[in-house]
Amino acid sequence: MTSEFRTIGLIGKPHHKGTNLTLKRLHHWLSMQGYEILVEERVASELGNHVKAADMLEIGQHCDLAVVVGGDGNMLGAARVLARFDVGVIGVNRGNLGFLTDLPPDAFEEKLAAVLDGEYETEHRFLLEAEVHRHGKLKASNTAVNEAVLHPGKVAHMIEYEVYINDQFMYSQRADGMIVATPTGSTAYSLSAGGAILTPKLQAMILVPMFPHTLSCRPIVVDADSVIKLKVAPHNGENLEVSCDGHVTLAVLPGDEIIIHRSPERLRLIHPKGYNYFHVLRNKLGWGSKLF
Repeated sequence: MTSEFRTIGLIGKPHHKGTNLTLKRLHHWLSMQGYEILVEERVASELGNHVKAADMLEIGQHCDLAVVVGGDGNMLGAARVLARFDVGVIGVNRGNLGFLTDLPPDAFEEKLAAVLDGEYETEHRFLLEAEVHRHGKLKASNTAVNEAVLHPGKVAHMIEYEVYINDQFMYSQRADGMIVATPTGSTAYSLSAGGAILTPKLQAMILVPMFPHTLSCRPIVVDADSVIKLKVAPHNGENLEVSCDGHVTLAVLPGDEIIIHRSPERLRLIHPKGYNYFHVLRNKLGWGSKLF
């Protein structure tokens, strides 16, 4: 056993049969090799009384590696919490699309064994911080791994806002919303809305308007150190919100300012050796294989 990963956290989707089976297998396999294991409390009860339960913060504080079982959604939820701790995170894919989850659920042992022996690649992904300001006061904030989205509470309801980059006015916009995505999020919601794919190491963010009411409006990529400010028009309808990774929502009122910038926190993703981003992209997006 290497000294690097002594304590391992197990995280997964609660009440999910497949995830449960994989977690049980992981727990047993890691226990046999003498690792200290903490299981996230929401799934610990399903694994039995012999497991050590912990909340996400405890996993972040005490673990050297966190194994997340599920789809990218579970990975994002874990990542938002774990990024503030220097804990490596690796994913076992039990979802449909796994951009962030590398290990196969039915044969994770060989690849995970190599990772635990120190054969792995580390990749850092930056996060966004989204803040809602009202009359100059910070009202709410949260982090996002993929994207922060300004959108109406109602479905397909046009809103008006102004966009500033580093306090310089860029344009005003009438659209169904605005997506601000990281390179990690560029293959998620942003991609569906017509945004470009940003490779993971790129220090940039992409702004993608959702169904803009003008054809001259295009996605724009800005430097990752930019501070993006969305000023919501005072005459907008009441129910607006900012969603972080489609999960955490912050309420927005007409006249509010949304400030989005790079978070000081970074997610430390662990990949098995031989990980290839373009191989993952090709598989997930059904791109053409080699011709010759």
